[in-house]
Amino acid sequence: MSGFQERFYRVWRGQGGMVAFRACVKETDLWILAPGQMQDQAVDSIIRHRRGLEQYLLANPSFLHSLTPLPPDPLAPPLVKAMLAAGQTAGTGPMAAVAGAIAQAVGCDLKALAGAVVVENGGDLYLDAGWDLTVGLGAGGSPLSGRLALAIPATRMPLALATSSGTVGHSLSLGRADAATVLAQDGALADAAATALGNRVQAPADLAPALDWVSALPGVLGAVIILGRKLAAWGQVELVQTDPQTGPQGQA
Repeated sequence: MSGFQERFYRVWRGQGGMVAFRACVKETDLWILAPGQMQDQAVDSIIRHRRGLEQYLLANPSFLHSLTPLPPDPLAPPLVKAMLAAGQTAGTGPMAAVAGAIAQAVGCDLKALAGAVVVENGGDLYLDAGWDLTVGLGAGGSPLSGRLALAIPATRMPLALATSSGTVGHSLSLGRADAATVLAQDGALADAAATALGNRVQAPADLAPALDWVSALPGVLGAVIILGRKLAAWGQVELVQTDPQTGPQGQA
């Protein structure tokens, strides 16, 4: 578990009985909530899914670097198929979906064993718990950062949330949004769509057209964009105020 920078946004408050732990394999660094300590099972899941992806990359090097959609491959591993499909829908390269795809793949594996799980991968979340959750919105230097959260009812789970930022983190973004968050049931789609959504935002005038674009994507349930002091939202989004110091009850 050494060698990974601590991620300041990994905070859990509320709902006793859940254990928070990290599972790390190479570049994959997951923060997980489960009813018990399941680090070994999580690591095994990561290794299995990464192995399929890494073998596919060896045979298909364009998969790693393409910034545009690649065609479906019926012979690809399930994780790769999900990433290819997400890229086709969102108009991105398949690697734009990797964090969300892995979060969901591992989350589904653990859910089958534990009955409830939350998986975070670089700011992308896969939620499948038996109670309502509140997910804080981080938006870099925006004055709205840490002051708003998404209320996620248990009835909407399983659910994936992915966030892209042009001002925070190391992931590639061609836009200037402090946060572009997408909700979907498919983690790969949420991740790819968040990347493409963020790429469309350079100025406040881009907020409405960007939301119009993302709202037309099949499978996307909602979206939030934060740009400085501006916020735009669409779809199945319930925003609540939160204290940047204490956070909302049940923050993940």
